[in-house]
Amino acid sequence: MQAVENFAPRVLAWFDEYGRKSLPWQENKTPYRVWISEIMLQQTQVTTVIPYYQKFMTSFPTVEALADAEQDDVLAHWSGLGYYARARNMHKAAKMLVDEFDSEFPQTVEGVCELPGIGRSTAAAILSISRGVQAAILDGNVKRVLARFHAIPTWPGDKKTESAMWDLAEHYMPNARCGDYTQAMMDLGATLCTRSKPQCLLCPLERDCQGRLSQDPTQFPIRKPKKAVKPERSIQLLVLNNPQGQLLLEKRPSTGIWGGLWSLPELASEESIVLHVEQRFATQVHTVMPLSPFRHTFSHYHLDIAPSQIQLSAMTLVMEENKYQWFSLQDALAQGLPAPVRNILEQIN
Repeated sequence: MQAVENFAPRVLAWFDEYGRKSLPWQENKTPYRVWISEIMLQQTQVTTVIPYYQKFMTSFPTVEALADAEQDDVLAHWSGLGYYARARNMHKAAKMLVDEFDSEFPQTVEGVCELPGIGRSTAAAILSISRGVQAAILDGNVKRVLARFHAIPTWPGDKKTESAMWDLAEHYMPNARCGDYTQAMMDLGATLCTRSKPQCLLCPLERDCQGRLSQDPTQFPIRKPKKAVKPERSIQLLVLNNPQGQLLLEKRPSTGIWGGLWSLPELASEESIVLHVEQRFATQVHTVMPLSPFRHTFSHYHLDIAPSQIQLSAMTLVMEENKYQWFSLQDALAQGLPAPVRNILEQIN
């Protein structure tokens, strides 16, 4: 893979004319503000992130405010974005920054990588955009641009291929305007060099792009080798209502799927709802109304969910301290909830 001259100048010239410059995190570009945006943008589209980012920054405008917040409050602001480990790590990192770094981000990529949930590319993005540090990134957009430009014939997730792409990313990183170049490469991949419909004729790199010359740029980057069919799981989720109209939520363990979020009590698909509820919670079931079942897909398996709304005859639940709590529907929707649980509660609203 031989580097091409004038790569960065062409990208920067395109950015000056066409790049995105009015996104919320592009104003007052402090390390904290850029960090929050970079974490939110992982696995998530810009249009989805914008309202979450604005609300998050209103509630937690500084790293100190985030460090002082309760994890439940942070997760509530994250509810719906998915990949909740991002929010938990962000909260841990904020506390670490306040307690160990006097609320200041480290000056080097290696130092920033010591914070929970931050890898090499994210650390480089934070420092280059907020401080102009000459640090190359290699996120999904940049991988796609480089893989197409050089028609790299191997999967970018392969260690040797990824190492070679890091070498290219660092070679093309200019000495000046490092933050603009980082943003330009992100924009190029997000707006022109897209996964399925690249707009090659508008690209500043078009004349030297080996992917375009191949007549099929979408074959690059090479796709990850297919895994076996995803396994499937089935559960029931229970909307338990007491005579006062409240519903019961259960706090998930801090690790694992939906870690630290409030969820609905669940049981195996084959278990009897009435028997489980009356034995588990020492109460009586008045009615059971099945709700529409649906499938929720994680990165590594499918989860088939059969929800039911259960009206209890009396409020005589024996509950483990801090694990279960009664909420009004409105208060429940204000908590940090997994997306499938939020969808169920919004349907009965």
